[in-house]
Amino acid sequence: MKERQKMKRAVYHLWTFTISKFISNFGAQIFAFAVSFYILQVTGSASSFAINLLCNVLPRIAAGPFAGLAADRFSRKKIIILSHLITGVTILGLILLHIYSSEVSIPILYAATAIFSLASSFSGIAFTSSITSLVDHEQIQRAMSLNQMVISMAAVASPAAGGILYGFLSLHLIFMIYFAAIIIALILEATMDFTLYGKPRTENIQESMWVNMKKGFVYVKGSTILVTIISIAFVVNFFMGAFQVGYSYILIDQLKMPAEHFGIAESALAIGMLVIAIYMSMAKEFKYPLVISKYGILFLGLIIGVYSLPLIISFSYWLVFAYFSVLMFLIGASTTFINTPIQVMMQRDIDDEYKGRVFSIVETGAQALVPAGTLLFGVLYDLFPAPWIMTSSACLLMASVLFLARSTVIQKVYPEKFEQIS
Repeated sequence: MKERQKMKRAVYHLWTFTISKFISNFGAQIFAFAVSFYILQVTGSASSFAINLLCNVLPRIAAGPFAGLAADRFSRKKIIILSHLITGVTILGLILLHIYSSEVSIPILYAATAIFSLASSFSGIAFTSSITSLVDHEQIQRAMSLNQMVISMAAVASPAAGGILYGFLSLHLIFMIYFAAIIIALILEATMDFTLYGKPRTENIQESMWVNMKKGFVYVKGSTILVTIISIAFVVNFFMGAFQVGYSYILIDQLKMPAEHFGIAESALAIGMLVIAIYMSMAKEFKYPLVISKYGILFLGLIIGVYSLPLIISFSYWLVFAYFSVLMFLIGASTTFINTPIQVMMQRDIDDEYKGRVFSIVETGAQALVPAGTLLFGVLYDLFPAPWIMTSSACLLMASVLFLARSTVIQKVYPEKFEQIS
């Protein structure tokens, strides 16, 4: 294929990838909203709601290493299509079950959530591992930024759409919307050439699964920057549990913010992510992404540190609302600012044959302590004042990052940076 044709094909991939990701994410989040609302409405139990959340998180953590191995051993396009087919068949089963029995049992919804989580893990890692095969190197940052944009747009739009649809449509009709979204995404992705800028992938069954997985861990262990990224992600996601549990607790329980204002403040986070993603899609790549992410995390820690300030100092209601809306916007913006440069660097620097395993190890490492952190901080907020927990978590987060990304580590990763200074 001529270079000009490849460039046109890469642009097609860029926009097809963006549209399919938005449609599938939008459908998935409407489904998640409807199921969460349904479970709370039927059971009236917070623990039942929490179980559904765990059914989404735990399978993803458990499947991560296997999803990465599959992405490196088999056709990534086939993995994505098969994952969508499994999701589609499961949704179709829910639709038929709801039509013929008029309701769906809670355990079946738990099982469906777990299946969707597993399928999403495999398709997500396969897609992430394929970016450098779908587009030319000049468009990698744009592709990663557009990916973040569509996730943010879906996060902003889906709660409102889910609420309206749940109020006017029956549950099986909402399932049908998700089914249609998956089918459209599947058709779009089937038209993409996953070997445009990479070698055709063939099944590699010469070595055992465990040997291949071990090679992935050895590859990561041999890279200072990857070990640093995983260590930081591990710590950040644990201490972010204080924020993820605390922000709802502070706004709803402590400050009694009305639901509509809470929703607006929460959507500011996704808007912040969207704004920075748009900026990143047009900006030049950063030369030292780990340094950028380090300062982004420190800034994030400062925001979390002052998050509970209205519990200490008396603010007027509208000042409280504006304060938290701005902070949520900044948290969303800083999250994208932290993640995108690292993701672009990984796309460029990791060998294609190891990408699936490396991305899965990073994702699994980042998510490993999320359930434990959520449960721990949930208990701590019942025992201690919220400002103590939020501020101490922010300080520990910043101290951990300053240690893990200290000057000696940065020098080892970017020796040229220190050579320029000297």
